[in-house]
Amino acid sequence: MAVPVRTHPARISPVEFTSAEQAAAFIGDRCLHDGPVGRVGLEVEAHCFDLDDPLRRPDWDELSQAIASVPPLPGGSRITVEPGGAVELSGPPSDGPCAAIAGLLADRAVLRTAFTRRGLGLVLLGADPVRPTQRVNPGPRYQAMEQFFAASGSAEPGAAMMTSTASVQVNLDAGPRAGWAERVRLAHALGPTMIAITANSPLLGGQFTGWKSSRQRVWGQLDSARCGPVLGADGDDPASDWARYALRAPVMLVNAPEAVPVTNWVPFADWADGRAVLGGRRPTEADLEYHLTTLFPPVRPRRWLEIRYLDSVPDALWPAVVFTLTTLLDDPGAAAIAAAATAPVATAWDRAARIGLADRRLQESAITCVSAAAERAPAELVESMGQLVRSVQQGRCPADDFADLAVSHGIATAVSQLVKGEF
Repeated sequence: MAVPVRTHPARISPVEFTSAEQAAAFIGDRCLHDGPVGRVGLEVEAHCFDLDDPLRRPDWDELSQAIASVPPLPGGSRITVEPGGAVELSGPPSDGPCAAIAGLLADRAVLRTAFTRRGLGLVLLGADPVRPTQRVNPGPRYQAMEQFFAASGSAEPGAAMMTSTASVQVNLDAGPRAGWAERVRLAHALGPTMIAITANSPLLGGQFTGWKSSRQRVWGQLDSARCGPVLGADGDDPASDWARYALRAPVMLVNAPEAVPVTNWVPFADWADGRAVLGGRRPTEADLEYHLTTLFPPVRPRRWLEIRYLDSVPDALWPAVVFTLTTLLDDPGAAAIAAAATAPVATAWDRAARIGLADRRLQESAITCVSAAAERAPAELVESMGQLVRSVQQGRCPADDFADLAVSHGIATAVSQLVKGEF
């Protein structure tokens, strides 16, 4: 009797795609999860500064030691470090925005206290206002990304994106399949209005850029095939739109097994169809999953909706911003109001980033949207929502407050006051 040969799972060769069509089907089947709405996940990035010398960028060892000193976080957030040393808190999915906000606020308080004891401050701005770009995270993925941007002629904006920008990211359920198209369209249509509301990066590299959101400007300078909006001509089939977008986007990195940059333009479709060969083979499912993590559209399908277009804003405001965005997408009545209000400015991405609420139509959309959310806000968010409503009605965004501080006291002093929590 023959004895069956047992093959260790790790030694089984991964299955390679035989066509772009097969890869598209893989993406379409997995990009959105059919189910109810209600869960909210939050990620908040903060620039890390030396309390005594804000012009100095803390190095990797300092950051690692500071993180090691943080006690268990009550809200269960995960701590990670961005390429330039920004510290990110990623909260677990929560039932509704209020639970997600409360958990992340609690974790931010613990994190700030631990970092302050190490002489470090965490500042919520959309872009680093003073320090030159510099990568401190030694991860091989980030080294390879750096090489990719240099080879593709976008070294400067690529470095700024990786090391000098920070955001508040909101992750929401995709919702029932029948409503995917409408929900994804609204998530995109809200982009310019929410960018105008949250713009908080008027300076980059020690200079005023002329943009309220220099963070959004940096993203706009990168390849639109990787960083532009996903929606197709009509937006009626977001799964197909995402598959088309992903297959047209050039491959940035190949794991072999470490991340290796691809320095020529190879759309993933060409790799899957065999018109180009990377790593001596066609791509596997793991290669495709990895490729998707190198695409950075303002709304990214990851079974849920990952909304990536908000600048990092102060603790007094981001809870209201999160509640507003979540309510406008998850509450049917508020969503209907938002869809009508944002329609005239649904594609004004650059204008929103450049002049924010100084644009009359963007301000009108913002007032309508924020007011709809404020009417639905619970008691614990009344103060934050009130501040947001007042700012929008005055046509101001957080960038205006920081710019005023920088003009009045000088850029270095303004940054020092933010780092020490004096403003």
